This record gives sequence, C-alpha cells and structure tokens, in this order.
Amino acid sequence: MKFFNRKREEVSNLNYSLGKLHRKQASKGWLLISPYIVHQGIFFGIPLGWLIYLMFVKWNYLSPAKFYGLKNFVNLFTDDTFWLVLGNTFNMMAYFIPISMIGAILLALALNKLKYFRTVVALSFLVANVSSGVGYSIVFQKILAENGPINKILYNLFGITIPWFKEPQLAILSIALMISWKFIGYYGLILLAGIGAVPKNLYEAAKLDGATKRTQFFKITLPLINPALVMVLVMQITLTFGIFTEPYMITGGGPMKRTYTFMMFIYDNAFRTFTRTGPGYAATISVITAAISFSCIFLVRKIIERKVDLT
Repeated sequence: MKFFNRKREEVSNLNYSLGKLHRKQASKGWLLISPYIVHQGIFFGIPLGWLIYLMFVKWNYLSPAKFYGLKNFVNLFTDDTFWLVLGNTFNMMAYFIPISMIGAILLALALNKLKYFRTVVALSFLVANVSSGVGYSIVFQKILAENGPINKILYNLFGITIPWFKEPQLAILSIALMISWKFIGYYGLILLAGIGAVPKNLYEAAKLDGATKRTQFFKITLPLINPALVMVLVMQITLTFGIFTEPYMITGGGPMKRTYTFMMFIYDNAFRTFTRTGPGYAATISVITAAISFSCIFLVRKIIERKVDLT
C-alpha cells in the first residue's frame, strides 16, 4: 500500500512539474509573439473596427456621423451599379484566369525543360511583375491605340484596325491581356516549383507503360501540381476583385462602364462622389466585395482542391 501511495505521489509531482514547464513555455511563447499581436491590433484590428463602424453610419467627412442602420446594405443591393460591377468582375475573370493560367503552365513547362540559364530566363519574366502599374498601363495604351503600332501592322497586312479600348468586350480583353502579361511570370514560377516536386520515377514508369507526353501531362503532372494550381487560382480571383490601376488609367471604367471595377466603385464613393453616403457606403461595398471574393475562393477550393501525396 505504501508502495502505491509513493508511486501516486511521484506521478502527481511529475504532472505538476510538467504543468509548470508547459506554463513556462507558454509564457515565453506569448512573450515572443506579443509584438506581432500588438502590430496586428494596431494596423489590422483598429482599421477593421473603423470599417465596421462606417458601415452603419452616414458621414460626409465634414458633418458629424449619423447612425444609418442597415440602409447602406439596402442601398447597395438596390444599386444597379453594384450589379454591373459584379458582372464586369466575372466577365474579367472569364478572360484573365484562362489566359494567365494557360500562359503560366506553358512557361513553367518550358522553364522545366531548360538546362541552362533557367534563372536568367525566369528573372526576365519577373521584371514584368515588379514594373509600375501606371508605367506599363501607359505603354500598353500607346501600343493598342487606334493609331498605335499593333493597328498599323494589322492595317498594313489585312486592311483592318481593332478598337481595343472602344468596344466593351475588347476593352475587357485588352486589360486582361495586360494584367496577364504582368503576372504570368510570377504564376509560372509557382507552377514550376510544383512541377519540380513531382517524383521523376513516375514519368519513367509511365514511359515504360507506353504513355505519351500528353498522357503524362494530364494523368501525372496536372493532378500532382494541384496545390500549386489552386494557389495560383486563388491569387487570380483575389487579383480580379482588386483591379484598379489599369482600367482607371486607360478606360476610366468605360466604355459604357464595362471596365468599371469594385476598386473604382469604392474609390469613387469614398473620395469623389457623395450621391449616397460617402465613406459609409464605400465601406459597405468593400466588405461585400471581400465577402464575395472569399466565397468564390471557398467554392473553387471545394470543387478543385485535392489532397496530393508526393511520397
């Protein structure tokens, strides 16, 4: 009996020591992450709280804010411009996502085949990603202008010119091409990393079984780079909801507001026009835009994302 009591006491002391050690480690952990928590509280928590506050008030920067209830939400969902911008965003996705995804896959496959100067070629494509949005927007505006070099070549060869920024669908396509040019290199490197992680013995086994290059691509490469593809797709969706510089610089949202984006919609209501409720209305637009964007990402991940085991 004394033996069991002694053992019970030893176990109790051991548990107490372990608990004390865990509490000490937890205290050190909280101490280490406390600067990050303070940073997030100041630069994320306070702006988020201010944004939530603005959604329920009517304010024009000059007079005191007045409680507005849910009227900002009612105004938004009855605003024809909101539904137009939502349609524009999905229209832009229909162009941008396939163009940039196909371009990034082709770039990743090409880089994977390179034996020499792969880093130099990859960095050359990344130059576009770090270029100024305002700068390359002006360049593309000149290139695709009615009397620009592209139309001059088309006219000399075929006797036609294309109104790149005057016809709604062509304007959306033009902006999608510009943004794709900027991000194909970045997305391509992400996919290249995914391709590089695929075990080479799978391709060797497929060759022995007589699989063609096409079969290897669709049956081995694409399924096994699913995490990289999903990551790129999430970034593409997020980017589409955040486009501002290119349409603002080139088309101003036209023609017929078909290149008018959510960021332009928010900017105009927050700083340019006060036809409804100014910053309160803009805050509501931003929250609903984020909610739609996150919903699209959640849906896409549910449909496309697959668990991949490369071991």
